[in-house]
Amino acid sequence: MTTQIIPINSSYDKSIDRVYDQISPLIRHARESILRTIDTTMVHTYWNIGRYIVEEEQTGEARAEYGKELLRKLSERLNKEFGRGFSLSTLEDTRKFYLVYSPSLKKTHAARGEFEMPDFQANLSWTHYRILMRVTRPEARSFYEIEASKNCWPSRVLERQIGSLLFDRLSKSKDKEGLLKLAQQGHTPTKPEEALKEPVVLEFLDIPEAHQLTETKLEEALISNLQHFLLELGKGFAFVSRQKRLTLDGKNYYTDLVFYHTILKCYIVIDIKTHELTHGDLGQMQFYVNYYDKEIITKGDNPTIGLILCTEKSDAMVKYTLGEKNEKIFAKKYQFHLPTEQELEAELKREIQLIKEQLKKR
Repeated sequence: MTTQIIPINSSYDKSIDRVYDQISPLIRHARESILRTIDTTMVHTYWNIGRYIVEEEQTGEARAEYGKELLRKLSERLNKEFGRGFSLSTLEDTRKFYLVYSPSLKKTHAARGEFEMPDFQANLSWTHYRILMRVTRPEARSFYEIEASKNCWPSRVLERQIGSLLFDRLSKSKDKEGLLKLAQQGHTPTKPEEALKEPVVLEFLDIPEAHQLTETKLEEALISNLQHFLLELGKGFAFVSRQKRLTLDGKNYYTDLVFYHTILKCYIVIDIKTHELTHGDLGQMQFYVNYYDKEIITKGDNPTIGLILCTEKSDAMVKYTLGEKNEKIFAKKYQFHLPTEQELEAELKREIQLIKEQLKKR
């Protein structure tokens, strides 16, 4: 008996490729769905474990003197039956998880056995929620939870954004209504100033604060870490070009970096300075912005935005150079370390004082 040999040719290969391309996404989607289901189930399970510990064994009271011995015994029995994963610290976290995410639960409900589970984000894992529990302010925690879900942040990115005080940097200039919206809906900029934050944190470059760096080297470092830089710039930024050439009267001029903001529908030209802001920097950016508005933008694009990243700035210089009605050019400070709450508070007080002085002059 002879075995029939099927000839391998390009047509046959294409058939295999076609079927493979149809099947492989199904498998990937199924695996992703299974992982999401596991994550959601574990989040719900840990919340319920915390519920039993707090509401049943503590009769609804979060007593500080609750004995660790009980949790230790419980940990030993659970690990013995179900394997590793129920350490003392994990059980303590489930207890905290329930307390943090059940702030309005009444004892009368617990007595009747009525428990309402919060609507947890389906694409966030137990690791995400362990990180979120560290955020003490409810409005900030809500913001990070929404943003992590909407932007599919891995847990390490969530940790970085919390460490960089993203919520505080975005909320600096917002009133009470704007702050509430930010906490409940996340960050969706509707005007240029809402898309920019200060300070711009570049800790991912691993550059010492006092390091003497040329603008070219800093630009190269940002391009080499473009994914991290896009994360720091925020939602809507898409990279367009580096050292974009602008030609006028036979002379060439070069912008450092150009992005397009997909939400604001406009180009954002970024100029990097390794010194304190000068009026010359503002004039240069004014030229770039005007050139883009006259020569590059097309129908459907909004006016171009200019962003100068500098080590220090004077708001008064910006006002007197560009005028009080300027809404297109912004200067923001950058730093190479994660900010502290004290630094942001000092910056906020400085801005409030500046506003008061401006109001007095009117």
